[in-house]
Amino acid sequence: MFYGSVVWDPWLIVAQIVCLQCFYYLTLGVFVSIFVGTRVSHMSLVYFFDFATVTASTVTGWCVIASILLTSVAGAGYMFHLIERAKKCLDFSATVYIIHLFICIVYGGWPSSITWWVVNGTGLALMALLGEYLCIRRELREIPIPRYRSNV
Repeated sequence: MFYGSVVWDPWLIVAQIVCLQCFYYLTLGVFVSIFVGTRVSHMSLVYFFDFATVTASTVTGWCVIASILLTSVAGAGYMFHLIERAKKCLDFSATVYIIHLFICIVYGGWPSSITWWVVNGTGLALMALLGEYLCIRRELREIPIPRYRSNV
């Protein structure tokens, strides 16, 4: 795909958002299962969507925080493969976290914990900046041009 010719394809954008959101929650589920699942007797969606579980006062809360931040790092890798453009990384990262905010509001109400806002804001920044960094590195690679010489 040539990056100079921009074609607005809403179906591609929606598909990228859906894929990125699904990968985000799949990865969050894996990390929550690894870190939190070993500490609690019963896993539930509370550890995904309830702002009260994101706390720095318990070890389980720190495990949830670590899960969210590691998911952001993985999300940057997903954007590197799915989005492929540095200038779109902030948009897609913000979309993931805005959708997550709406789901959290529906599940447990407005997040009133400052820790929740700091952790998710940090996750958003980490995902966007690392995704942009990875995409810029790819965009700035030299294009290999084979130099064949004829032996005439």
